[in-house]
Amino acid sequence: MEISSDVIRGYNDTIILSLLLDSPSYGYEISKRIRDLTDDAYIIKETTLYSAFTRMEKNGYVESFAGFADNGKRRTYYRITDKGRQYYQEKCSEWELTKKVIEHFIRKES
Repeated sequence: MEISSDVIRGYNDTIILSLLLDSPSYGYEISKRIRDLTDDAYIIKETTLYSAFTRMEKNGYVESFAGFADNGKRRTYYRITDKGRQYYQEKCSEWELTKKVIEHFIRKES
């Protein structure tokens, strides 16, 4: 079963930022990690990923820089900023509250 992009849309930035907490990365690598970490339950579309990068860079949450992959191919890398780390923490707190609210309405039928 795959997760609907409508369900997860508000948390794409949180997902991406979490993957940038430890080190910079580039689009394909982030996309692959999301897919791997969710056992293919969430596959982020390329357009969704790059529009998130654009939005987050505009908001000061990430910054891009040119780099090279191991194979020598030129890539645009992204790194999280201090403002991005703060935003990530806010979104994590928001998620905890969201989860708590939604749990009141999830019925486990047998």
